[in-house]
Amino acid sequence: MRSEWISVVSLVLAMILWASSFIALKLAFQSYDPMVVVFGRMAVASLFFLFFLGRCRGNLYRKGDLKYLLFMAVCEPCLYFVFEARAIENTTASQAGMITAMLPLMVAVGARVFLKERVTKQTFAGFALAIVGASWLGMGALPSENAPNPLWGNFCEFMAMVFATGYTLTLKRLTARYNPLFLTAFQAFVGTVFFFPFLFVESTTLPGKLEWVPSLSIFYLGVFITVGAYGLYNYGVSRIPASQASAYVNLIPVFTIVLGWMVLGERFTAAQYLASTLVFAGVFLSQERIRAAVPSVDPEAKTCCPPAS
Repeated sequence: MRSEWISVVSLVLAMILWASSFIALKLAFQSYDPMVVVFGRMAVASLFFLFFLGRCRGNLYRKGDLKYLLFMAVCEPCLYFVFEARAIENTTASQAGMITAMLPLMVAVGARVFLKERVTKQTFAGFALAIVGASWLGMGALPSENAPNPLWGNFCEFMAMVFATGYTLTLKRLTARYNPLFLTAFQAFVGTVFFFPFLFVESTTLPGKLEWVPSLSIFYLGVFITVGAYGLYNYGVSRIPASQASAYVNLIPVFTIVLGWMVLGERFTAAQYLASTLVFAGVFLSQERIRAAVPSVDPEAKTCCPPAS
């Protein structure tokens, strides 16, 4: 029971931090090129992990795991951040946060197909209720001068969720044998290598001077989001079914709209308070205890997660 509560607290804290990442990205993008911001957060996280390499032990590598480790990291942070950066450039933080409500249902279906997790009707009902609430939240978000193309931005955020699904399913397979801290560090190092060449692309504008608020935002993204949020989420996924862990993502739209209203001045209406209640109710409903034990993941099974193509 204590372990379950720790998992719940870890996942809720991860969602609060992830919601704040939309705000931090908006602040960083005001002065720095998106690729500079993404590389910066990966580099900061990698430097941070150099001090904790000794705690990344306890991993049981098996032949064939490398392709899953690389697939996980390519999905997220690599391709996920490519699309999320474009999303934040073109839509509001609130609307981008709303699109994340698509993730739990995508993960639930994927977990049923690839991880053989049992997903009950009540869980799906909770997902549906949360998605309705999250969609209602997004409808209340008004375009601003910082959101020139919300339609394109929302599509990019949806694509980010596609790669987040692949990441979550692969992560669930790997947490059976790998330290969550090691997996988080692996993501940071691969992300740093992946985004480094983007600094030399002609379309990338390198910063001419240091801006304190955007720079602190990059530091926050690297330490509190890339290290903190991913570490907490990886821990939570290692303790409960992937389909239930992903349900907490429905909390991100609520936290994002509140933070967007407080920090960026994005409008928060009375209707959005009611929509927030639906999201919380949906997450609560989706967390029904599964009576049947979740089958253990066979490390050698080829159907546990998407192929690393």
